[in-house]
Amino acid sequence: MKKCLYTLKLEELMETLSLEKKFQARIVRDNLVKGVTDFQDMTSLSKEMRKRLGDNALTTEVTATEKSDSAVKLAIRLSDGLAVECVRLSDGKDRHTACLSSQVGCAMGCAFCKTGTMGLKRNLDAGEIIEQYVHLLKLGEDISHIVFMGMGEPLNNFGPLMEAIQILHNPEMFNISYRKITISTSGFVPGIHKLTELGFPIKLAVSLVTANDEKRSRIMRINRTYPLSQLRRAILSFQHHENKRVTLEYCMLKDYNMGAEDAEELKKFLQGMDALVNLIPWNPIEGMSFKSPDDNDIRLFTNELKKLGISYSIRRSKGRDISGACGQLASEVD
Repeated sequence: MKKCLYTLKLEELMETLSLEKKFQARIVRDNLVKGVTDFQDMTSLSKEMRKRLGDNALTTEVTATEKSDSAVKLAIRLSDGLAVECVRLSDGKDRHTACLSSQVGCAMGCAFCKTGTMGLKRNLDAGEIIEQYVHLLKLGEDISHIVFMGMGEPLNNFGPLMEAIQILHNPEMFNISYRKITISTSGFVPGIHKLTELGFPIKLAVSLVTANDEKRSRIMRINRTYPLSQLRRAILSFQHHENKRVTLEYCMLKDYNMGAEDAEELKKFLQGMDALVNLIPWNPIEGMSFKSPDDNDIRLFTNELKKLGISYSIRRSKGRDISGACGQLASEVD
């Protein structure tokens, strides 16, 4: 089984590829970081060495590509035949963000999310996470930000996730600032505590959806184990250590979590917290009974938030037309 070369130190890279000199390993690594993954294109190596090394250096492959004006979605086949999806998002200002997956499927089972219908197949290893980024990089645009908002609950795959993040951050590798990396969680409290203890200045986004325990437990199973009181304490602890604003992702479900009482409960949850509420209209998914709010629904709800002095933004999802927006990722390739 091929090893992911991105996770290897120079000495390990030399041994794995049977290289004689350290400078040869540096040439290979420098090319890999630039997105050059075919050994035949690494022209600083001798022809004999390129012939011996073969072709593709990656352990995964792109099997499908879908594009829209603001997003590109890739389906990526893993070495065992399973697949994940990842997305490159563009905001029109030459800023490109990689939205990466951390698991094949997801165990959280959130009722409004397509990935949750897959169940959890397995965790991704660090190399499989990094190679998603590389496949997106090979599309030809620089990527400045990374969000772990793809398939899976990132904090439920903590070790491989952190290994991948450190490689992506490493100045000798991809040199992505920790401050440009965001981890999104459904509210996995033990993972938030571990992230707090680690002390990396990574941004945290929490999928809140509703600040009512009964409503949240109904559509987010994780709330039955880690209710809002525990989640709130974990967020405040993270904020105390990192002194950083947290994003609360609020998926707006028409006729479910957009009333005046929902705004009041959100206000209570926010007390003492430095947070921005990111309002996300639900992205339609075939077979689910939820409804996406229209402009008037959103206007009425944001009026309530304004009355209460709640800071919010509205995210108009990119990639919806290619099923690459929040909650729409899933793959049936096996």
